[in-house]
Amino acid sequence: MSLLGSGANADAGTQGMVDDKECVPYRMFEIPHASSGSTSERYAKILESLAMITVGESNLIANLANTASILYRSLPDVLWAGFYLYDGTELVLGPFHGNPACIRITMGRGVCGYAASERMTVLVPDVLVFPGHIACDALTKSEVVVPLVHNGELIGVMDLDSPLLDRFSNEDADGLERIAQLLMSRMPA
Repeated sequence: MSLLGSGANADAGTQGMVDDKECVPYRMFEIPHASSGSTSERYAKILESLAMITVGESNLIANLANTASILYRSLPDVLWAGFYLYDGTELVLGPFHGNPACIRITMGRGVCGYAASERMTVLVPDVLVFPGHIACDALTKSEVVVPLVHNGELIGVMDLDSPLLDRFSNEDADGLERIAQLLMSRMPA
């Protein structure tokens, strides 16, 4: 890969990267704006962007990193968006955007550990009333966690936190579950 410093490609919506083998510019994907459209429209745009950027890429860390970035930049009132990966014993911090976070979470503990152990999406309107909530960031008021499962195996969880009470809806959960399915479909069989 080589960088294009300037020129027509940079102005034409490309990210300035060129594949040396084919010398074809990659088209820059669009990050949906946090205030544009309804919740379902926003998730449709996010899914479209993620489908474009992850096509042909099977590296889990790369895909999770880009997903965390897009979610953090595209969803309103989110102060943390990221992933915890299952190492066979516990959840370990993976790619994220936001403040520093807890590094390890025991299975069954907190919202992430519960969602991972039960392999189900968990919406928490008020984290202070969730039994065993782990306060990685005192500003977090609500949370949604979606398990990542590939071929029946737990891979980890996607976690989003908000400074607002009751920030996440069933529509958010549905959109995030579709994103999780896309990410798992990119992994090698």
